[in-house]
Amino acid sequence: MPKAKSFGTSFFTYSHTHHPMLHNNTKSKNMPLVIYAVLLVIAIVAMIALKRCGNAQFGKSAVTALSGGDTLDVAIEYSPITYYTYNDTLGGFDYDLLRLISSQQQVPMKFHPIVTLQKALDGLHKGDYDLVAAQFPVTVSSKRLYLFTDPVYLDRQVLVQRKDDAGKVKLHSQLDLAGCTLHIVKGSPMKERIEGLSREIGGDIHIVVDDVYGPEQLFLQVVTSEIDYAVMNETIAASLAKKYPGKVDTGTAISFSQFQSWVINKLNAELCNKFNHWLQQAKESPEYQQLVKRYLPNNHPNEL
Repeated sequence: MPKAKSFGTSFFTYSHTHHPMLHNNTKSKNMPLVIYAVLLVIAIVAMIALKRCGNAQFGKSAVTALSGGDTLDVAIEYSPITYYTYNDTLGGFDYDLLRLISSQQQVPMKFHPIVTLQKALDGLHKGDYDLVAAQFPVTVSSKRLYLFTDPVYLDRQVLVQRKDDAGKVKLHSQLDLAGCTLHIVKGSPMKERIEGLSREIGGDIHIVVDDVYGPEQLFLQVVTSEIDYAVMNETIAASLAKKYPGKVDTGTAISFSQFQSWVINKLNAELCNKFNHWLQQAKESPEYQQLVKRYLPNNHPNEL
């Protein structure tokens, strides 16, 4: 086995202080073990290199996500706009847009439905997910913690409150919020906005951060009188309000219109750049215009 012998001796050196005959016998006996050890090391190194190449292709972070390889793990929020199930049908603007990108770019994606935003963000930080698709406005504070893709659509946060039997509401403007208790989902940057609003109006606004439910569940709690007020994105609130005509008001804005983007780990700039490129290509397709018309009729794609 001259080739195998040469291959082994290129990685190892041997002492020549022993008796020549003893040295040769030992060398001959140990040579197969040396060759096997070298081949094992090479195989392990090759596997690691291939795994890194696969992850690098789509900018996956150093912490391997749940699926590994080339598959992108997407945490997607249950909501009437982002992702929903109806009988055996799956839908939602974010869900359908991500599927469009997956099809256009031939990038496999695995979706992980989530209810609480904070759990999705925790998973993003740990490397369980590559991207979080949720109702998460881009703010100055959130940009310090995460990377955001280019805007997916525009939205704003509104107050959700019940109407009385006469169709009237208690709160008519932001000035009426003093002394009220507002419920928001955990992880939402709306906490910062409401605290700022409290200072602006010169009155205390109490905030309850719910770490169990998502926006849809908070909306239902308002409907059933479990809570009085909740704050969430207008697209979700308006969609849910259609199911309860005359019972809920969503007309009081809490924030200005804000860009809604997908969230990526702060350390994964490469993936963020790729998604921006893919998103731009998707926006130029007729399929994207159809999605906007179907899910977001009040949005203007040309502004994004």
